[in-house]
Amino acid sequence: MTNSDVEFGLDTFGDVTHDPNGQPEGYAQVIRNVIKEAVLADEVGIDFFGIGEHHREDFAISTPETVLAAIATVTDRIKLGSAVTVLSSDDPVRVFQRFATVDAASNGRAEVILGRGSFTESFPLFGYSLDDYETLFEEKVELFAQLLDQQPVTWSGTTRAPLTGQRVFPLVEKGSLKTWLGVGGSPNSVIRAAQYGLPLMLAIIGGSPYRFAPYVDLYRQALEKLNQPTLPVGVHSPGYIGQTDAEAKAEFWPHYRAMRDRIGRERGWGPVTEREFEAEIDQGSLYVGSPDTVAAKLAPVIETLGIQRFQLKYSIGTMPHESLMRSIKLYGQEVVPAVKAKIATLAAA
Repeated sequence: MTNSDVEFGLDTFGDVTHDPNGQPEGYAQVIRNVIKEAVLADEVGIDFFGIGEHHREDFAISTPETVLAAIATVTDRIKLGSAVTVLSSDDPVRVFQRFATVDAASNGRAEVILGRGSFTESFPLFGYSLDDYETLFEEKVELFAQLLDQQPVTWSGTTRAPLTGQRVFPLVEKGSLKTWLGVGGSPNSVIRAAQYGLPLMLAIIGGSPYRFAPYVDLYRQALEKLNQPTLPVGVHSPGYIGQTDAEAKAEFWPHYRAMRDRIGRERGWGPVTEREFEAEIDQGSLYVGSPDTVAAKLAPVIETLGIQRFQLKYSIGTMPHESLMRSIKLYGQEVVPAVKAKIATLAAA
């Protein structure tokens, strides 16, 4: 598996956007807009469209697979998945059933990215204790990995009822449901992905992307020691594309600042400064700028980390739908071809 195999995706959390008058869109309209964004992504050649799960007032999508099923009916080729599914506060059997159903509706295009999520609202909402944070994830990943074999399952743990030789339906029509493990920077989680033979998706949302190279190396080494086949590694990072660097930054900054400061107040962070914003674009994991600028930054990251997929988290807080559509179009029509050309040049050098 080489970098010539790289795929390009787009991720959204269904952020509650503002209309042209600066007023929040209704949740239903945001969901309809996300479907339109996925259709455009399919039209401009993007490989993957991911939807994250959240249970907060600033995000409209709590059931990604429902929206993905709707998208499946109006797209032709784009792969459809979660970004991520919070497995700890869900039931692995139901998650498998729902994504197997999306796979059927999309004619084999469904994927799921399992993770812990960056927020914890789902735990009290569904009756789980944060005291069981580690156990919930460990046990449920173990069960989900067994479900992927689509054979009778015998399993027992502390987080759900046991299974004894039971099968789960519907079956995936062709092969197995492609399942990634989303990781935010924990070596133990990297090893867990290798143990279960799951592709690795790294969420790199701040700081230099190159600092994640040891995690990629650790994953590759673990796969080899465990006699697992070579598996893909992906990266999820935020960004926005405009016609020029100045335009992209000017459009992105106020929405980035509002979102970052809103979450920061919850987590005890200080207000973000424009200097920090610029530094994250220049040296960190914000891919904001013109198509040429974003492509020039992205190509060496893909080449150095040796990844097989890059997923741009294109939605950013209150950024209007119309702006997101322009960014998607530029990403698919200009950034992706430029990155592929640069990777080919780097590989030949």
